[in-house]
Amino acid sequence: MLIAGVDEAGRGPLAGPVYAAAVILPSVQPLSGITDSKRLTAARRERLDVEIRESALAWSIASASVEEIDQYNILQASLLAMQRAVATLEVVPGLVLVDGNRCPRLRMDAQAIVGGDGLVLEIGAASILAKVARDRLMERLDDAWPGYGFASHKGYPTAAHLAALARLGPTPHHRSSFGPVRRILESKETR
Repeated sequence: MLIAGVDEAGRGPLAGPVYAAAVILPSVQPLSGITDSKRLTAARRERLDVEIRESALAWSIASASVEEIDQYNILQASLLAMQRAVATLEVVPGLVLVDGNRCPRLRMDAQAIVGGDGLVLEIGAASILAKVARDRLMERLDDAWPGYGFASHKGYPTAAHLAALARLGPTPHHRSSFGPVRRILESKETR
């Protein structure tokens, strides 16, 4: 039975979409070093991203937009991105293993595994693909929106990002439903 691993990247940031990836690896695993993307350096993630794409039986990356995050909430948007990633796999898995404690609605059996990105190779591979894809988008946003530091903090609520947000105001890529962004938007409305 083919197993797909699924994970997301970008639930905590104040800006940018949430990404998810689904990966089906061959049963003979030639890759080493796959684990939770947060435990890897950016350079190692980049190398593994290439290796995973080349050796996987199938892989897919999908996202849920900032508008969907604000409309549905971050959990539902994450599940939507995961659902999209699985739906666009070129090979249909018999089982989907999902990092976390919730599974998206799928046509096939699925199982949630807390800490799965560090336990299951397929989930770890998905974690890497999702993180690399999202980080690349945030680097492009850094070019389009100078002054926010998206390339360095990737949209997470660092002190530098919060200072830029207070100074420059939110971009269209900021999640208006997230507290720090919402507070700035509300303060600008009362001025």
